[in-house]
Amino acid sequence: MQLKNVPILTQLKWEEALLRTKHDNWCLINQGSPPAVVLGISGRVDELINLNYFYQNPIPLIRRFSGGGTVVVDENTIFVTFICHASQLSISPFPQHIMQWTEEFYRPIFPTHPFQLKENDYVMGLRKFGGNAQSITKNRWLHHSSLLWDFCYDKMQYLSLPKKRPHYRKDRSHLDFLCSLKDFCSDQSKFQDQLLNRLEQKFSLKHCSINDLKEISQIPHRHITQEIFLDFL
Repeated sequence: MQLKNVPILTQLKWEEALLRTKHDNWCLINQGSPPAVVLGISGRVDELINLNYFYQNPIPLIRRFSGGGTVVVDENTIFVTFICHASQLSISPFPQHIMQWTEEFYRPIFPTHPFQLKENDYVMGLRKFGGNAQSITKNRWLHHSSLLWDFCYDKMQYLSLPKKRPHYRKDRSHLDFLCSLKDFCSDQSKFQDQLLNRLEQKFSLKHCSINDLKEISQIPHRHITQEIFLDFL
């Protein structure tokens, strides 16, 4: 499912519906979401968000249904999500096994660059360009990634330096820790074409429409994804 300009809140709600109500395998690719800050299911706003900056520059604050850390997203973020039935892929439904599978999926796209999976991040060398989060149920698993085609340093001020962070990051600021995919891939359309080529190598593809996702989202299911509203000081 290739999406364009779909807000991340809407995308996450569709993903939650696909995980909880369907039995087949899905991949969603989206780019062009308006700016937002997205927290994992157990993330604490007071620990992870720079509230002084947030109150001065409010944008949507969203809690997703999956684990993982806090990310700032905007029009230059590319989202790639896999939602799979455990019995249909030869992958043990455990976080590290899923991460290793995705590393193998992405590696041929960057044959001449220092791409690797570092702890739970996609990196070039020691700089992160991709954050990941997962949700695993009895028979299904979801792995979604936010890939920085580019990023605005000012927006990174929404985030506090988390107490729990990758060991390889140490105490580096966002500017020293992050990198942009545009510095390694010359064309965003070409990058997305390479994603599709990798999918075609792994799966038999059927393209779906937004109407399909809208209909699936109406099937009764458990809802966790929501926007967070804070009282302004």
